[in-house]
Amino acid sequence: MISPASIQQIMARADITDVIGSFVKLKKRGTNLLGLCPFHNEKTPSFTVSPAKEIYKCFGCGKSGNVVSFVMEHEKYSYPETLKWLAQRYQVEVEETQLNEEQQQALQAADSLFALNQYAQQFFSHQLLETEEGKAIGLSYFEERGFSMDTIRKFQLGYNPESKDTFTKAALQQQFNPTLLQKAGLVTNRHDQLQDNYHGRVIFPIHNTSGRVVGFGARILKSSEKTPKYINSPENEIYKKSKILYGSYYAKQTMDRLNECLLVEGYTDVLSLHQAGIENAVASGGTALTIDQLRSIKKYTKNLTIVYDGDQAGIKAALRGLDLALEEGMVVKLVLIPDGEDPDSYVNKVGTGAFREFVNKNKKDVILFQLEVALQEAGADTNQKAAVVNRIAESISKINKAEDFTKQQDYIKECSTLLKIEEAGLHHLVNKFIRDRISLQEKKLTFEEAKQFEENAKQSAAAGYDDTTYSLLFKDDLQEKEVARILLEYGFQPWLNDVSVADYVFEEIDEGLLENENVKKLFQIYRTEVQNGKPPKGPQLFIHHIDQTLSAFAVSLLHFPHEESSRWRQDFSQTQGYQSSLFEKKYHDFIATLAPEKKENLLNYLQSEEDKSPEAIRSAVHYLKLRKIKRMLLENQRDLEKEKNQQEINILLQTHEHLKKVEKSLAAAVGSVIIR
Repeated sequence: MISPASIQQIMARADITDVIGSFVKLKKRGTNLLGLCPFHNEKTPSFTVSPAKEIYKCFGCGKSGNVVSFVMEHEKYSYPETLKWLAQRYQVEVEETQLNEEQQQALQAADSLFALNQYAQQFFSHQLLETEEGKAIGLSYFEERGFSMDTIRKFQLGYNPESKDTFTKAALQQQFNPTLLQKAGLVTNRHDQLQDNYHGRVIFPIHNTSGRVVGFGARILKSSEKTPKYINSPENEIYKKSKILYGSYYAKQTMDRLNECLLVEGYTDVLSLHQAGIENAVASGGTALTIDQLRSIKKYTKNLTIVYDGDQAGIKAALRGLDLALEEGMVVKLVLIPDGEDPDSYVNKVGTGAFREFVNKNKKDVILFQLEVALQEAGADTNQKAAVVNRIAESISKINKAEDFTKQQDYIKECSTLLKIEEAGLHHLVNKFIRDRISLQEKKLTFEEAKQFEENAKQSAAAGYDDTTYSLLFKDDLQEKEVARILLEYGFQPWLNDVSVADYVFEEIDEGLLENENVKKLFQIYRTEVQNGKPPKGPQLFIHHIDQTLSAFAVSLLHFPHEESSRWRQDFSQTQGYQSSLFEKKYHDFIATLAPEKKENLLNYLQSEEDKSPEAIRSAVHYLKLRKIKRMLLENQRDLEKEKNQQEINILLQTHEHLKKVEKSLAAAVGSVIIR
């Protein structure tokens, strides 16, 4: 793991304007910078970078974060990969924390495999492009398949000679360990003799999403019944077949930009589509989709279009892993290539434009297609049709995201029509599968908890609190977040008599009042820093915190205030407000033309967050306390409605009276009206 000291050094040197500016063309606008968002298509710039706060935000798609989260989102790197990328960019020496022996061995094994695979890829590429045998056999094969030199070099294709130990001898000469060579699958031991595993084959290096070679696919060029057509690397510390999609490194940005992934079966399908300019294609390697592969795709897009051969084998392969994709909330379409073609041959036959048009016109909904195929296979067999009904109901039940509820209902309606059964019956069956899954996979409420939950809902309704009020009192934590934002932005500023804003907040707000876990964590860390004599001088400690959840939360609390021009800022830097005589004198003619409400809006627009008044801070704290008091009143009222002895009732009544006084006092402070 990267040491905290190294992380702090990386954060200190990383310039968010420099990093984002290398990916996005930014223009100065006030104290911020503006550009076209790299995360969604837009014509009018809404992507804003704040060098002062060291954060970015797109007001179009809503994405925001710091320099680390930008690189993670744009390049799809992991957190450690991003830190190392930034360290290399800013020439920071990365210090790793001490690992235990097992972790150290695993790390060393992974590093050794990466080094070996890099060497092997370079060896195979050299054999393909620089040797007579490679050119005559391997290169001629790729050229016959229609692959250009640009594609061959881009995907780092290679060739392993016919001789059974050419690579083995070269690797051993480079001091690579024989055990490591076998673990990587590059070398095999036959009759106590090390030999090349891929001899006489063309090589397809397999890259992870960071572009590093994790394994190889090797295709034989001579037909043989005893030898498999393709051989893939065995699983090891860096190659997990269930986690890898061929071509994902080259496709990730296009998938993100186009918001669609084209899934094909084989290596050559990916090569041909990318060569044709269709660069959002990846391959599953002919295996069923796994949850890890789907989540890898979902980093870039929820829209998955499966493009497979139109024969029976292709159809069955396309439908494997369907339920997993639906469970992940993905929108899955299916395109079957006609006339015995595959994506590789078809795109070469019809060209880029016609291929794209064919895909767009022939996308089928996979659930409805699956139903059609199943009904054809079932025919008039009643038992088989019953099995089809159950299978489709189970597939529909996997669409379990709250935002996909309408989609699930539409499927039930359409499928019941195709199955010629009652819609209510299919609905009941789908719900049964959902209940069964919840029972198995999720922890259920105990009877007592469920009963109390229902009782609370009834009592809140009887007390005159509707759903909106209940939501405001119990579920909405905007007041907590607002106080946390004040702590982030103004905590270090003076309050009264050498007391800081942070001191005031901590004195007024007990952490026991807080419910939002992120707000609690922020309060705890801030308080610890203050107690250690290192009070934060702004939000940077939290924006760049090693805890990525806390970092994202801190960024979400901050926003970009409207800015006045630099000239106005200079003119009014010494004033207490914008309604000064200087303002009226300089802009009297313009202000006079505005209606009163528009004038007030303009003044509010111009007011900077730097002028946050003590009254506004005090008001935010009081609103939070008022909310908690209201909740305590409601809970006290519920307790009063339960059977108790007279002594308990008297205590509850006294508590109620005290809380009402506090509520009245707080309401007066914030200008609220208490409705009795």
